[in-house]
Amino acid sequence: MAEMEKVGVPTVAFVARSFEKDWQASAKVFGVKALPWVTVPRPIVGLTAEDIHPLVDAAFDTLVKRLTQPMAHEAVEEKAVPAEVIAIEAEDRYAALEHMNHMFLDQGWGDGFPLWAPTRERVDAMLRGTKRAPSETVVVLAPGKGLATVEKIAVNAVMAGCQPEHLPVLLAAVEAIGDPRFMMRNVAMSTGAHAPLMIVNGPIVDKLGINSGRCALGPGAPSAVNTVLGRAIRLIYMNVGHAYPGHMDLDTLGSPTKYSMCLGENTDASPWEPFHVEKGFEREASVVTMFTTYALSEVEDNYGTTPQALLNTTSLSARNAGVKSVGYWLCGWRADPDARVQVKDKHLLIVCPVHAAVYKKHKWSKQDVRDYLYKHARMPFEQLIAKTEAAAFRKSHPQLQWLWGSPQTLIPVLETPDCFEIMVAGGMGGRSTYSYGAGEPVSRLIE
Repeated sequence: MAEMEKVGVPTVAFVARSFEKDWQASAKVFGVKALPWVTVPRPIVGLTAEDIHPLVDAAFDTLVKRLTQPMAHEAVEEKAVPAEVIAIEAEDRYAALEHMNHMFLDQGWGDGFPLWAPTRERVDAMLRGTKRAPSETVVVLAPGKGLATVEKIAVNAVMAGCQPEHLPVLLAAVEAIGDPRFMMRNVAMSTGAHAPLMIVNGPIVDKLGINSGRCALGPGAPSAVNTVLGRAIRLIYMNVGHAYPGHMDLDTLGSPTKYSMCLGENTDASPWEPFHVEKGFEREASVVTMFTTYALSEVEDNYGTTPQALLNTTSLSARNAGVKSVGYWLCGWRADPDARVQVKDKHLLIVCPVHAAVYKKHKWSKQDVRDYLYKHARMPFEQLIAKTEAAAFRKSHPQLQWLWGSPQTLIPVLETPDCFEIMVAGGMGGRSTYSYGAGEPVSRLIE
């Protein structure tokens, strides 16, 4: 729509009242100062044609006005500028810190937890964790097309509680989420509870003390480094990518997973090559992989003694038709509207050491696990098509139209076996975790 307006073709969007601020912010991102819209009371999701007609009728006069009276458009371009210095006056440092936290939260810059003060001294100390210039732009970060400079990343790292030695991990992670395959614009602006999950591999896991064992995704001292790294990425989503709650981030309910998720891979307990080696990196390299999750589902099985038994339990978690990416391949591959790249939705199975030992005993490879899940994580066609876009299915899969006449045919929940990603993490207990993903994981070398 923005492109049509730029070339002089009048267009108008129907925008629900709760989405108006996001619409205006998106207009700026798309390069126009104002993009015409008319307001309707609520989204059209879940409405019949009879429900929609009165909404359109009530907005018709405004629609005509927007079409016949062109709005002025001005190009919008963000420039790289140094981080702003804010002076906070108070009777002592404690009061100043408290005042800063209230102010930052009011401005939308905080995640709701207390922030560390990003003073000039702290930021300069953080920048000593890398040889890259503070003004260097690492990526242009969606959805707000913010310029992710090294200094801005360092500021958010300080606010999250990171140390200088953590900065290289964050720089690589930001490079990863800036990759078109990560679909940052889609996952950051969605009404779904998309959350970034950071996976770290290589010698840096032990060097930094990143937890890959018990409670790796949990709170407390064992996962302190995990917590601050994951938290920094959330703050970067907000303060650099401009994905603020209610302002581009339009999550319907939200999830505590959006605060922080980071873990290392438990390579000692894994019967397979490390996750980063599978992605093409040297074993001794330190690598970060960014993954997007919808939600996490526990795979509790303390009784299965064969790979088949464990994966039969796992397939129960995989067969969750309430998750959008399940069966969504029937509509065709997703495409990033900016980069024009096509990606597959990937799900992640985090295998606990107890279950990994079963796969090792029976000499099952990762491909064996993928193939079994692909074969057994299936649902009737009529259930999957009910939650997808039937028109898109008709267009994108003409060879599968016979399924309309065989609605009970079992269909794989994901497109191909390689849509199942696999890694090992956690402590000693018969509980793996299945993560519903969106887009593809992207890995980057930690310099």
